Amino acid sequence: MPSQPPSQRRYTPLALPQVQIEDLFWAPRQRSLIERGLPHQLDQLQRSGAVTALEQRPGPLAIPILDWGGTPQMFWDSDIAKWIEGASYALALQPDPALEEKVDALVAALAAAQQEDGYLNTYFTAHAPHQRFTNERDWHELYCAGHLTEAAVARFQVTGKRDLLEVMERYLELLRSVYGPGPGQKHGYPGHEEIELALLRLYRVTGRPEHLAFAQYFIDERGKSPNFFDEEARARGEDPAAYHQGTHQYAQAHRPVREQDQVVGHAVRAMYLYTAMADLAAQTGDQSLWAACTRLWQDLTGKRLYVTGGLGPSAHNEGFSTDYDLPNATAYAETCASVGLVFWASKMLEASGDGRYADVLEQALYNNVLAGVGLSGDRYFYDNVLESRGDHHRWEWHACPCCPPNALRLILSLGSYAYGAGESELAVHLYIQGRARAEIAGRPVELAVETRYPWEGKVAIRLGLESPLPFTLSLRIPAWSRDTRLWVGGEPVQLADCLRDGYARLERRWSPGDLVELQLDLAVRALHAHPEVRDDLGRIALQRGPLVYCLEGTDHAVPLHRIALSQKQVAALAARFKPELLGGLMVLRGEASALDTSDWDTLYRDLPARLQPQPLTAVPYAFWDHRASGAMCVWIPRSG
Repeated sequence: MPSQPPSQRRYTPLALPQVQIEDLFWAPRQRSLIERGLPHQLDQLQRSGAVTALEQRPGPLAIPILDWGGTPQMFWDSDIAKWIEGASYALALQPDPALEEKVDALVAALAAAQQEDGYLNTYFTAHAPHQRFTNERDWHELYCAGHLTEAAVARFQVTGKRDLLEVMERYLELLRSVYGPGPGQKHGYPGHEEIELALLRLYRVTGRPEHLAFAQYFIDERGKSPNFFDEEARARGEDPAAYHQGTHQYAQAHRPVREQDQVVGHAVRAMYLYTAMADLAAQTGDQSLWAACTRLWQDLTGKRLYVTGGLGPSAHNEGFSTDYDLPNATAYAETCASVGLVFWASKMLEASGDGRYADVLEQALYNNVLAGVGLSGDRYFYDNVLESRGDHHRWEWHACPCCPPNALRLILSLGSYAYGAGESELAVHLYIQGRARAEIAGRPVELAVETRYPWEGKVAIRLGLESPLPFTLSLRIPAWSRDTRLWVGGEPVQLADCLRDGYARLERRWSPGDLVELQLDLAVRALHAHPEVRDDLGRIALQRGPLVYCLEGTDHAVPLHRIALSQKQVAALAARFKPELLGGLMVLRGEASALDTSDWDTLYRDLPARLQPQPLTAVPYAFWDHRASGAMCVWIPRSG
């Protein structure tokens, strides 16, 4: 991995209006979120009281104070903000005056809720004004401010409306007076990271250096001694040793960020922090910060990442435990954490241009993130297990509904993750049918992409240019594609001659109408986990392209734990497209073996069970739990 960030960010993502998604895989998901997900989520926010809370009326709490000293009601502003952000992206994809009116109304309510000094947090204003800025460790004021800032940026970029942007500029001015290195200021940082990455987004939109400096302050200050959270607890009259989480690793505040080398604590917090660190390192050329990012990346991907791109195995801290601890049936793997991993991977990719980051981005996106949202757009997983006995299902809503609007804002902004523009370069990170428009050296370039990816591996890219133009077209070659073929204008290209950092770098003078064709290898792979991953010993997982597959009980006549696969059986698996299944799925079909229990008449005996042939059907993990209720498993016992 690069030991230091480039002096200039390698790629800038294309803006949403520059990308049209017209495929059979992602376009229906986006439509379901726009048509059903958005109204469903707003309805739930209204039912829960989050929308009426903007009126800041004192009264009894809808969700009482819990044993950690707070209530999920403290986070309601962030849920409203993520919905506004997602709705803004929806408006970028298709104009909708009725939806725009709903967004306008929420923004007006937020503006009306802002206090004279700029403060904006509806919970504290209504229920605990005397507790403002007294417990950032637990109470999420800066976290909510961060999500509101991201909503303001998205709204401005899509609609040009500055109202929420101006509200947040006022609030941030107050926050800069409260937090900072000066005398009389709190030398602190958020308990739940988010504002750091939001400030960097705001900086790129406004160009105001105080936003960059504020993000850098929070990142630089984190984990210094004496620990801010301990000092804050003492100021409240509390014993820091009584901290309900027991360790500052929970919020990645156990040591300065440049000294950290293990991914620890709450998974979503970690991903948001590392996203900001990578973004700041790319923005400033900070070599020590980039080195920390690459160490942490290696720790995550080498010891702590599920094959589905899920992360954070423990429900206890909603995060990480020990090296190689990746249980299947009790996996937490919060949807929000994988959303955060996509954010972090995208910033590492933008900075370096290294395809290994795009590979992980795709892994998380096509598996754990996508599983977190049902096909209907209005049912969700908070946690994403890799094995179930049939009792794990998507829910309509949650007392802490962070995941639905988080997945919504990511999937509706998918176009901005698919391409990257650099100096005399245009990169394709994700293969999605549709169109992309960019400017290279001040000249317009259009890519028209035809593909049935991820079901099929063929990708055709037609270039639209006004006149010949020299630049580099970079196509990601996923690490899982073992036999990749490439043609330009019908002539084969030797991949070895142009493959650098996981991309085929095609540097030439392009002409209008030039055609580039790519054939990715979608052979079914049997993946084996590191031997230290105890839960997966003697098991394999099936992957085809970016998609991890699973078995569901509804497709099999025997319990899933009795089914086993040999390498020979894996090699014989056939991929078949079933247009009638859940809107169209590529399933894997073949023969496996099953342990036969018909001749067992005792609990124990000397001889093992016989193996009998067993038809096998595997479906993409992202689509499980949409049919008859039943068991599911990703990791399958290996035979032979």
